[in-house]
Amino acid sequence: MCWNLATIDWNNTTLDLTLRTNDWNVTTTDWNGLTMVQNVRTVEGNGKTLGRGFIEMLNSLSATFDRKPLKSRIRIVLRIMQLIYYPILAVIALPANVVTIVILSQEKCGLSRCVSHYLLAMATADLLVIIFELILRHIPFVYLVEHHFLEGIPVCNIHAVLLYAATDCSVWFTVTFTFDRFVAICCPILSSRYCNVKTAAVVLATVTGLSCLKNIFWYFMFTHQYYYKSRAWFCWVTKDVKLSPVWGTIEFCHYILTPGVAFILILLLNALTVRHIAVTSRSRRRLNQQSNRKTTKDPEMKSRKKSIILLFLISGNFILLWSVSMVYSINWRMNFLGYESVYLPLFVMELGYMLQMLSCCTNTVIYVIIHPKFREHLKNIVHYPFPPIVKCIKH
Repeated sequence: MCWNLATIDWNNTTLDLTLRTNDWNVTTTDWNGLTMVQNVRTVEGNGKTLGRGFIEMLNSLSATFDRKPLKSRIRIVLRIMQLIYYPILAVIALPANVVTIVILSQEKCGLSRCVSHYLLAMATADLLVIIFELILRHIPFVYLVEHHFLEGIPVCNIHAVLLYAATDCSVWFTVTFTFDRFVAICCPILSSRYCNVKTAAVVLATVTGLSCLKNIFWYFMFTHQYYYKSRAWFCWVTKDVKLSPVWGTIEFCHYILTPGVAFILILLLNALTVRHIAVTSRSRRRLNQQSNRKTTKDPEMKSRKKSIILLFLISGNFILLWSVSMVYSINWRMNFLGYESVYLPLFVMELGYMLQMLSCCTNTVIYVIIHPKFREHLKNIVHYPFPPIVKCIKH
Protein backbone atom coordinates (compact mmCIF):
# COMPACT_ATOMS: atom_id res chain seq x y z
CA MET A 1 0.00 0.00 0.00
CA CYS A 2 2.82 2.42 0.77
CA TRP A 3 4.34 1.72 -2.65
CA ASN A 4 1.00 2.54 -4.31
CA LEU A 5 0.70 5.79 -2.35
CA ALA A 6 4.22 6.77 -3.41
CA THR A 7 3.34 6.02 -6.99
CA ILE A 8 0.22 8.17 -6.81
CA ASP A 9 2.19 11.04 -5.24
CA TRP A 10 4.80 10.81 -7.98
CA ASN A 11 2.13 10.92 -10.66
CA ASN A 12 0.57 13.98 -9.03
CA THR A 13 3.81 15.93 -9.08
CA THR A 14 5.03 15.15 -12.59
CA LEU A 15 3.83 16.03 -16.05
CA ASP A 16 1.13 13.87 -17.51
CA LEU A 17 2.38 11.98 -20.56
CA THR A 18 -0.33 10.89 -22.94
CA LEU A 19 0.53 8.07 -25.31
CA ARG A 20 -1.57 7.60 -28.39
CA THR A 21 -1.41 4.97 -31.06
CA ASN A 22 -0.84 7.28 -34.05
CA ASP A 23 0.30 10.52 -32.46
CA TRP A 24 3.16 11.00 -29.99
CA ASN A 25 4.08 14.48 -28.76
CA VAL A 26 7.66 14.71 -27.58
CA THR A 27 9.50 17.52 -25.88
CA THR A 28 13.23 17.85 -26.18
CA THR A 29 15.60 19.98 -24.18
CA ASP A 30 17.76 22.49 -26.05
CA TRP A 31 21.07 24.05 -24.98
CA ASN A 32 19.51 26.34 -22.42
CA GLY A 33 17.68 23.60 -20.59
CA LEU A 34 14.43 24.96 -21.99
CA THR A 35 11.92 22.56 -23.45
CA MET A 36 10.56 23.16 -26.89
CA VAL A 37 7.87 21.24 -28.64
CA GLN A 38 9.21 19.74 -31.83
CA ASN A 39 7.36 18.78 -34.92
CA VAL A 40 6.97 15.02 -34.53
CA ARG A 41 5.98 12.56 -37.18
CA THR A 42 2.84 10.48 -37.31
CA VAL A 43 3.38 6.80 -37.92
CA GLU A 44 0.65 5.02 -39.85
CA GLY A 45 -0.12 1.33 -39.84
CA ASN A 46 1.60 0.75 -43.16
CA GLY A 47 4.91 2.04 -41.82
CA LYS A 48 4.95 5.33 -43.80
CA THR A 49 5.95 8.51 -41.94
CA LEU A 50 4.14 11.76 -42.54
CA GLY A 51 5.02 15.18 -41.11
CA ARG A 52 2.45 16.88 -38.98
CA GLY A 53 0.72 19.71 -40.76
CA PHE A 54 1.34 23.37 -40.22
CA ILE A 55 -2.05 23.92 -38.53
CA GLU A 56 -1.47 20.97 -36.19
CA MET A 57 1.89 22.41 -35.16
CA LEU A 58 0.26 25.74 -34.31
CA ASN A 59 -2.43 23.99 -32.27
CA SER A 60 0.13 21.91 -30.37
CA LEU A 61 2.17 25.00 -29.50
CA SER A 62 -0.72 27.26 -28.52
CA ALA A 63 -1.50 25.31 -25.36
CA THR A 64 1.92 25.85 -23.76
CA PHE A 65 3.14 28.97 -25.58
CA ASP A 66 2.28 31.44 -22.80
CA ARG A 67 4.21 29.44 -20.19
CA LYS A 68 7.48 29.45 -22.13
CA PRO A 69 10.33 31.98 -21.65
CA LEU A 70 10.60 34.85 -24.15
CA LYS A 71 13.57 33.48 -26.08
CA SER A 72 11.85 30.12 -26.50
CA ARG A 73 8.76 31.90 -27.82
CA ILE A 74 10.85 33.83 -30.32
CA ARG A 75 12.55 30.69 -31.56
CA ILE A 76 9.24 28.85 -31.95
CA VAL A 77 7.76 31.77 -33.90
CA LEU A 78 10.83 31.89 -36.16
CA ARG A 79 10.63 28.14 -36.85
CA ILE A 80 6.98 28.50 -37.82
CA MET A 81 7.80 31.50 -40.00
CA GLN A 82 10.50 29.48 -41.76
CA LEU A 83 7.88 26.99 -42.91
CA ILE A 84 6.41 29.81 -45.02
CA TYR A 85 9.45 32.02 -45.55
CA TYR A 86 11.94 29.52 -47.01
CA PRO A 87 9.69 28.05 -49.75
CA ILE A 88 8.49 31.52 -50.82
CA LEU A 89 12.08 32.79 -50.86
CA ALA A 90 13.16 29.82 -53.00
CA VAL A 91 10.31 30.40 -55.46
CA ILE A 92 11.29 34.07 -55.80
CA ALA A 93 15.09 33.91 -55.55
CA LEU A 94 15.67 31.06 -57.99
CA PRO A 95 13.96 32.63 -61.04
CA ALA A 96 15.11 36.12 -60.03
CA ASN A 97 18.77 35.12 -60.20
CA VAL A 98 18.25 33.16 -63.43
CA VAL A 99 16.58 36.19 -65.06
CA THR A 100 19.37 38.45 -63.76
CA ILE A 101 21.99 36.17 -65.31
CA VAL A 102 20.15 36.18 -68.65
CA ILE A 103 19.80 39.98 -68.71
CA LEU A 104 23.37 40.74 -67.62
CA SER A 105 24.84 38.21 -70.06
CA GLN A 106 23.30 40.19 -72.94
CA GLU A 107 25.30 43.30 -71.86
CA LYS A 108 22.54 45.69 -72.93
CA CYS A 109 21.90 47.44 -69.61
CA GLY A 110 24.17 50.41 -70.21
CA LEU A 111 26.86 49.06 -67.90
CA SER A 112 30.48 48.63 -68.81
CA ARG A 113 31.53 45.10 -69.74
CA CYS A 114 33.77 44.97 -66.69
CA VAL A 115 30.93 45.81 -64.29
CA SER A 116 28.60 43.39 -66.10
CA HIS A 117 31.11 40.58 -65.56
CA TYR A 118 31.27 41.22 -61.81
CA LEU A 119 27.49 41.48 -61.44
CA LEU A 120 27.01 38.36 -63.54
CA ALA A 121 29.45 36.43 -61.34
CA MET A 122 27.68 37.63 -58.20
CA ALA A 123 24.28 36.53 -59.55
CA THR A 124 25.68 33.11 -60.50
CA ALA A 125 27.20 32.62 -57.03
CA ASP A 126 23.91 33.67 -55.38
CA LEU A 127 22.06 31.15 -57.53
CA LEU A 128 24.39 28.36 -56.37
CA VAL A 129 23.93 29.41 -52.73
CA ILE A 130 20.15 29.27 -53.18
CA ILE A 131 20.43 25.73 -54.58
CA PHE A 132 23.02 24.27 -52.18
CA GLU A 133 22.00 26.03 -48.97
CA LEU A 134 18.37 27.10 -49.16
CA ILE A 135 16.84 24.29 -51.24
CA LEU A 136 19.11 21.38 -50.28
CA ARG A 137 19.81 22.32 -46.65
CA HIS A 138 17.42 24.69 -44.90
CA ILE A 139 14.12 23.64 -46.45
CA PRO A 140 14.61 19.91 -45.68
CA PHE A 141 15.83 20.72 -42.16
CA VAL A 142 12.75 22.87 -41.47
CA TYR A 143 10.12 20.57 -42.95
CA LEU A 144 11.51 17.22 -41.85
CA VAL A 145 12.63 16.81 -38.27
CA GLU A 146 14.15 13.34 -38.65
CA HIS A 147 15.96 12.91 -41.98
CA HIS A 148 16.10 9.14 -42.09
CA PHE A 149 15.99 9.19 -45.88
CA LEU A 150 19.15 11.34 -45.96
CA GLU A 151 21.13 8.84 -43.90
CA GLY A 152 21.39 6.60 -46.94
CA ILE A 153 22.88 9.38 -49.10
CA PRO A 154 26.56 9.63 -48.06
CA VAL A 155 27.32 13.02 -49.62
CA CYS A 156 27.06 15.48 -46.74
CA ASN A 157 30.76 16.41 -46.68
CA ILE A 158 30.71 16.93 -50.46
CA HIS A 159 27.57 19.03 -50.04
CA ALA A 160 29.36 21.11 -47.39
CA VAL A 161 32.35 21.80 -49.66
CA LEU A 162 30.11 22.95 -52.52
CA LEU A 163 27.92 25.02 -50.19
CA TYR A 164 30.74 26.88 -48.47
CA ALA A 165 32.67 27.35 -51.72
CA ALA A 166 29.62 28.96 -53.33
CA THR A 167 29.12 31.13 -50.24
CA ASP A 168 32.76 32.25 -50.32
CA CYS A 169 32.43 33.13 -54.00
CA SER A 170 29.30 35.17 -53.31
CA VAL A 171 31.07 37.09 -50.54
CA TRP A 172 34.39 37.70 -52.27
CA PHE A 173 32.83 38.59 -55.62
CA THR A 174 31.20 41.46 -53.73
CA VAL A 175 34.62 42.46 -52.38
CA THR A 176 36.25 42.34 -55.82
CA PHE A 177 33.42 44.40 -57.30
CA THR A 178 33.86 46.99 -54.54
CA PHE A 179 37.61 47.12 -55.19
CA ASP A 180 37.04 47.49 -58.95
CA ARG A 181 34.74 50.49 -58.39
CA PHE A 182 37.24 51.96 -55.92
CA VAL A 183 40.00 51.79 -58.55
CA ALA A 184 37.72 53.17 -61.27
CA ILE A 185 36.71 56.19 -59.16
CA CYS A 186 39.75 56.92 -57.03
CA CYS A 187 42.67 55.77 -59.20
CA PRO A 188 42.20 57.13 -62.76
CA ILE A 189 45.75 56.24 -63.80
CA LEU A 190 45.40 52.60 -62.72
CA SER A 191 41.79 52.21 -63.84
CA SER A 192 42.62 51.91 -67.55
CA ARG A 193 44.84 48.90 -66.86
CA TYR A 194 42.80 47.24 -64.11
CA CYS A 195 39.14 47.96 -64.93
CA ASN A 196 38.78 45.85 -68.07
CA VAL A 197 37.20 42.55 -69.05
CA LYS A 198 40.45 40.57 -69.09
CA THR A 199 41.42 41.58 -65.56
CA ALA A 200 37.89 40.93 -64.31
CA ALA A 201 37.96 37.41 -65.76
CA VAL A 202 41.33 36.68 -64.14
CA VAL A 203 40.20 38.04 -60.76
CA LEU A 204 36.92 36.12 -60.77
CA ALA A 205 38.63 32.88 -61.83
CA THR A 206 41.26 33.30 -59.10
CA VAL A 207 38.63 33.91 -56.42
CA THR A 208 36.67 30.87 -57.56
CA GLY A 209 39.73 28.62 -57.46
CA LEU A 210 40.87 29.85 -54.05
CA SER A 211 37.36 29.47 -52.62
CA CYS A 212 37.23 25.83 -53.73
CA LEU A 213 40.69 25.08 -52.31
CA LYS A 214 39.98 26.88 -49.05
CA ASN A 215 36.85 24.85 -48.32
CA ILE A 216 38.25 21.38 -48.99
CA PHE A 217 38.88 21.04 -45.25
CA TRP A 218 35.11 20.60 -44.69
CA TYR A 219 35.35 17.28 -46.54
CA PHE A 220 37.77 15.93 -43.92
CA MET A 221 36.20 17.70 -40.93
CA PHE A 222 32.65 16.47 -41.59
CA THR A 223 31.52 12.91 -42.13
CA HIS A 224 29.38 11.82 -45.06
CA GLN A 225 26.21 11.51 -42.93
CA TYR A 226 23.64 14.27 -42.45
CA TYR A 227 22.87 15.25 -38.88
CA TYR A 228 19.48 16.89 -38.35
CA LYS A 229 19.96 17.78 -34.66
CA SER A 230 22.59 20.45 -35.36
CA ARG A 231 21.67 23.41 -37.56
CA ALA A 232 25.16 24.91 -37.46
CA TRP A 233 26.89 21.59 -38.28
CA PHE A 234 24.43 19.93 -40.63
CA CYS A 235 26.77 16.95 -41.10
CA TRP A 236 27.71 14.42 -38.45
CA VAL A 237 30.87 15.52 -36.62
CA THR A 238 32.85 13.25 -34.35
CA LYS A 239 33.54 14.28 -30.77
CA ASP A 240 37.29 14.47 -31.45
CA VAL A 241 36.68 17.02 -34.21
CA LYS A 242 34.27 19.06 -32.10
CA LEU A 243 36.76 19.44 -29.26
CA SER A 244 39.93 19.54 -31.38
CA PRO A 245 41.84 22.83 -31.08
CA VAL A 246 43.26 22.31 -34.59
CA TRP A 247 39.93 21.86 -36.34
CA GLY A 248 38.40 24.54 -34.14
CA THR A 249 41.10 27.03 -35.13
CA ILE A 250 40.64 26.20 -38.83
CA GLU A 251 36.89 26.67 -38.60
CA PHE A 252 37.29 29.86 -36.56
CA CYS A 253 39.65 31.28 -39.20
CA HIS A 254 37.09 30.37 -41.85
CA TYR A 255 34.42 32.48 -40.14
CA ILE A 256 36.86 35.31 -39.55
CA LEU A 257 37.92 35.38 -43.19
CA THR A 258 34.42 34.94 -44.63
CA PRO A 259 32.78 37.29 -44.06
CA GLY A 260 34.73 39.04 -41.26
CA VAL A 261 37.72 40.25 -43.30
CA ALA A 262 35.36 40.88 -46.25
CA PHE A 263 33.33 43.26 -44.05
CA ILE A 264 36.43 45.23 -43.09
CA LEU A 265 37.65 45.50 -46.69
CA ILE A 266 34.27 46.65 -47.99
CA LEU A 267 33.90 49.27 -45.25
CA LEU A 268 37.46 50.52 -45.80
CA LEU A 269 37.11 50.74 -49.59
CA ASN A 270 33.75 52.48 -49.32
CA ALA A 271 35.15 54.98 -46.80
CA LEU A 272 38.08 55.81 -49.10
CA THR A 273 35.71 56.12 -52.06
CA VAL A 274 33.40 58.51 -50.19
CA ARG A 275 36.37 60.60 -49.08
CA HIS A 276 37.68 60.85 -52.64
CA ILE A 277 34.26 61.78 -54.03
CA ALA A 278 33.78 64.46 -51.37
CA VAL A 279 37.15 66.06 -52.18
CA THR A 280 36.56 65.82 -55.94
CA SER A 281 33.07 67.30 -55.67
CA ARG A 282 34.33 70.34 -53.74
CA SER A 283 37.10 70.90 -56.30
CA ARG A 284 34.70 70.70 -59.25
CA ARG A 285 32.25 73.08 -57.59
CA ARG A 286 35.03 75.62 -57.06
CA LEU A 287 36.09 75.30 -60.71
CA ASN A 288 32.51 75.80 -61.86
CA GLN A 289 32.17 78.91 -59.70
CA GLN A 290 35.44 80.36 -60.96
CA SER A 291 34.50 79.78 -64.60
CA ASN A 292 31.05 81.35 -63.97
CA ARG A 293 29.19 78.46 -65.58
CA LYS A 294 25.45 79.00 -65.68
CA THR A 295 24.58 75.34 -65.78
CA THR A 296 24.93 73.30 -62.62
CA LYS A 297 24.66 69.91 -64.34
CA ASP A 298 27.84 67.89 -64.41
CA PRO A 299 27.57 64.72 -66.56
CA GLU A 300 30.65 63.16 -65.00
CA MET A 301 29.42 63.66 -61.45
CA LYS A 302 25.98 62.37 -62.45
CA SER A 303 27.56 59.17 -63.81
CA ARG A 304 29.66 58.79 -60.67
CA LYS A 305 26.59 59.28 -58.51
CA LYS A 306 24.79 56.35 -60.16
CA SER A 307 27.88 54.16 -59.81
CA ILE A 308 28.24 55.08 -56.14
CA ILE A 309 24.57 54.41 -55.40
CA LEU A 310 24.86 50.96 -56.98
CA LEU A 311 28.07 50.23 -55.07
CA PHE A 312 26.76 51.37 -51.70
CA LEU A 313 23.45 49.55 -52.04
CA ILE A 314 25.13 46.25 -52.91
CA SER A 315 27.83 46.45 -50.25
CA GLY A 316 25.50 47.90 -47.58
CA ASN A 317 22.90 45.24 -48.27
CA PHE A 318 25.57 42.55 -47.95
CA ILE A 319 26.90 43.86 -44.63
CA LEU A 320 23.44 44.38 -43.13
CA LEU A 321 22.09 40.92 -43.98
CA TRP A 322 25.27 38.97 -43.13
CA SER A 323 26.11 40.61 -39.79
CA VAL A 324 23.89 38.47 -37.56
CA SER A 325 25.08 35.19 -39.06
CA MET A 326 28.74 36.18 -38.84
CA VAL A 327 28.55 37.27 -35.18
CA TYR A 328 26.71 34.13 -34.12
CA SER A 329 29.02 31.74 -36.03
CA ILE A 330 32.18 33.21 -34.49
CA ASN A 331 30.68 33.35 -30.99
CA TRP A 332 29.28 29.82 -31.26
CA ARG A 333 32.60 28.28 -32.29
CA MET A 334 34.46 30.14 -29.51
CA ASN A 335 31.99 28.88 -26.89
CA PHE A 336 32.35 25.33 -28.20
CA LEU A 337 36.11 25.52 -27.67
CA GLY A 338 35.62 26.80 -24.12
CA TYR A 339 36.19 30.53 -24.73
CA GLU A 340 32.87 31.72 -23.39
CA SER A 341 32.15 35.38 -24.03
CA VAL A 342 28.59 36.57 -24.67
CA TYR A 343 25.79 34.04 -24.73
CA LEU A 344 23.58 34.31 -27.80
CA PRO A 345 20.30 32.36 -27.80
CA LEU A 346 19.51 29.88 -30.56
CA PHE A 347 16.94 32.13 -32.21
CA VAL A 348 19.81 34.46 -33.22
CA MET A 349 21.16 31.63 -35.38
CA GLU A 350 17.74 31.09 -36.99
CA LEU A 351 17.37 34.82 -37.69
CA GLY A 352 20.89 34.97 -39.12
CA TYR A 353 20.13 32.14 -41.57
CA MET A 354 16.93 33.88 -42.70
CA LEU A 355 18.69 37.20 -43.34
CA GLN A 356 21.66 35.54 -45.04
CA MET A 357 19.36 33.72 -47.47
CA LEU A 358 17.51 36.96 -48.20
CA SER A 359 20.77 38.58 -49.36
CA CYS A 360 20.89 36.14 -52.29
CA CYS A 361 17.93 37.74 -54.07
CA THR A 362 18.07 41.42 -53.08
CA ASN A 363 20.65 42.38 -55.72
CA THR A 364 18.03 41.88 -58.42
CA VAL A 365 15.79 44.39 -56.65
CA ILE A 366 18.71 46.83 -56.49
CA TYR A 367 19.31 46.54 -60.24
CA VAL A 368 15.62 47.15 -60.91
CA ILE A 369 15.66 50.30 -58.77
CA ILE A 370 18.88 51.75 -60.17
CA HIS A 371 18.94 50.87 -63.87
CA PRO A 372 16.02 51.77 -66.20
CA LYS A 373 17.39 49.50 -68.97
CA PHE A 374 17.46 46.55 -66.59
CA ARG A 375 13.81 47.24 -65.73
CA GLU A 376 12.97 47.39 -69.42
CA HIS A 377 14.62 44.03 -70.15
CA LEU A 378 12.94 42.50 -67.10
CA LYS A 379 9.51 43.66 -68.31
CA ASN A 380 10.19 42.17 -71.74
CA ILE A 381 11.12 38.81 -70.23
CA VAL A 382 8.07 38.80 -67.96
CA HIS A 383 5.70 39.76 -70.80
CA TYR A 384 7.31 37.45 -73.37
CA PRO A 385 5.22 34.30 -72.74
CA PHE A 386 1.87 36.09 -72.58
CA PRO A 387 1.27 37.08 -76.28
CA PRO A 388 1.59 33.46 -77.53
CA ILE A 389 -0.77 32.32 -74.77
CA VAL A 390 -3.32 34.99 -75.71
CA LYS A 391 -3.08 33.98 -79.39
CA CYS A 392 -3.64 30.34 -78.52
CA ILE A 393 -6.69 31.25 -76.41
CA LYS A 394 -8.17 33.36 -79.24
CA HIS A 395 -7.69 30.60 -81.83
